[in-house]
Order: sequence, then structure tokens, then C-alpha cells
Amino acid sequence: MFKYITKRVVISFLTLLAILLVLFLMLELMPGSPFNDEKLTSSQLALLNAKYGLSDPVLIRFFRYVANMFHGDFGVSYVINKNKAVSALISGPLSLSIRIGAMAMVVGSILGLILGVAAALNHNTWVDTLCSFISIIGVSVPSYVFALVLMYYVGFKLSWTPILFSAKNAGSSMILPVLALSMFPLANVSRFTRSELIDVLGSDYIQLVKAKGVKQTGLILNHALRNALIPIVTIMGPLLVNLLTGSMVVEKVFGIPGIGMLMVQAIQNNDYNVVIACAFIYSALYIFVMLIIDILYGFIDPRIRVAKELSLIHI
Repeated sequence: MFKYITKRVVISFLTLLAILLVLFLMLELMPGSPFNDEKLTSSQLALLNAKYGLSDPVLIRFFRYVANMFHGDFGVSYVINKNKAVSALISGPLSLSIRIGAMAMVVGSILGLILGVAAALNHNTWVDTLCSFISIIGVSVPSYVFALVLMYYVGFKLSWTPILFSAKNAGSSMILPVLALSMFPLANVSRFTRSELIDVLGSDYIQLVKAKGVKQTGLILNHALRNALIPIVTIMGPLLVNLLTGSMVVEKVFGIPGIGMLMVQAIQNNDYNVVIACAFIYSALYIFVMLIIDILYGFIDPRIRVAKELSLIHI
């Protein structure tokens, strides 16, 4: 298992370097520059490019950026907050988006598992129909529509929670964004749990467990649900990263100064360092989460761990 994890870590590191190089090349091919002020003369633009090292060849800038990145230095902002360190600029929005996204994922996953199990245990009944209907609504309706509905009825009509995000009342003002963002993972986890659990419950070894007199609760938790978790965990990885990095529209609706709004602002202003840092963090989170999920496979199903170890021995 250690060899497999080491191999995956090395591959992940090389993948991140490749992503970083692609980002540099894409920004190099983009029209314009961070300094789009029409009042600037060509000599002033040349001085600004020389000051920030933008006149150097792209490969030199790339390797210099990678070397600085290992020390936690993502450069400085050119436009959004001039000469402010990008790491300091994105730390606040990133932590806020991570908190909201993680809470939305926890809420959506727990409720989705409950709905999926209920639908599978009551297959072809009104409970199954109701759970499937909720899943369809959660998948087909965008998160920002749920955000607007919650904002109007729960925040405005009933006045149970603040309508807009406020740093002073961060806890209560996060409730509506978390509920709005949790609908999509809830729907996906519910659908996959239902379909996988129905297949597992119809398998031969489950019939054997039933014949041994195991109670339904123990059968579901210790046997059926564990074997149905692998595809569920697989889809939870990308969902988690998408929620951690925030939903741009939901952040806009609730006035949340998250990483999604910062990313859009950086793209609109050609703030290269902020764009690269946000995209790199998104990629790093995605690769890290998928690595953790791949490791979790071995704990969920020991057969996968043994197969990976045998494949590495043959290599």
C-alpha cells in the first residue's frame, strides 16, 4: 500500500506541474495584459513589465514561479489589490468557500444517504417515488434557484435567517447558502445510493446473511451499504471539490466574498497571478481529494487493496 501511495503522490505532483505549465501558456496566449490603462505609454508599459518580470520568457517565469511557490509565494496582485501578496489575498475567500462547501457536502451526503437507503428498502412504493422525485428536483434545478427561493421565503418572508452574508453573523448567514449548495450532492448521493443498494440487496451473499438471521439494521450497515459505498465515494470527490471552491452564482446571490467571485474578478482584470493561484488551488484540491478517495477504496473493500499491492509486486 505504501508503494502505491508513493506512486500516486509522485504522479499527482507531476500532474500539478503540467497543469501549471498549461496555465502559463494559456495566459501567455490571451490578448491584453494586466496593465490595460490607455494613459500608459509604451515606455511605461515596458517598465511595468520589467518590474514584475513579465518581459522574461515564459519558461523562465514558469520555473521561477514554481520555485517561489514551494515557499508559499504566489506572487503579487497586479490589479485587484496592487502589490498585495496573492497568498494573503486568497486566504480569506478560500477559507470561507471551504467552510461553506464542506458543510454543504456533509449535509447533502447525510441526507442523500438517508433518502437513498429509504428508497432502496421501499423499492416501488410511494417512499421510493417521493425520494426519486426529490433527487430529480435536486439534479435538474440549479443551486442558485434554490438560493433565491430560500432567500425569499426563509430569509425575507419568515425572517428566520439573514438574507445576505455578514461576517458579524457568519454562522447564521451561512445557513441558506449551505442548504442551497447541499441540494446537488443530496440528489446525486441519493440516486447512486438507491441504485447501488438495490443491486447489492439482490445479490446472493445478502440472501445468505438474511438466512443466518441477521437483523435488517446490521445487514444494511455492515454488509449492504459498505459494498455500495465505492461508486458513491467516487462521485463525492468531484462534488466536494466543486463545493469547496464555491459556486460563483450562489456566492453572488448571497453576497459571499468567496474564491469563486475572486476568480471571476481576476479573469476580468487579467490579474495573472491571482488567476493562476486560484486555478492551481482548485486543481490541487481536486487531485488531493481523488488521491484520498483512491486510498479509501482499500479500506472500504480490502479486495481492491490486495489487487493494487499484487499489481505493484509484478511491476
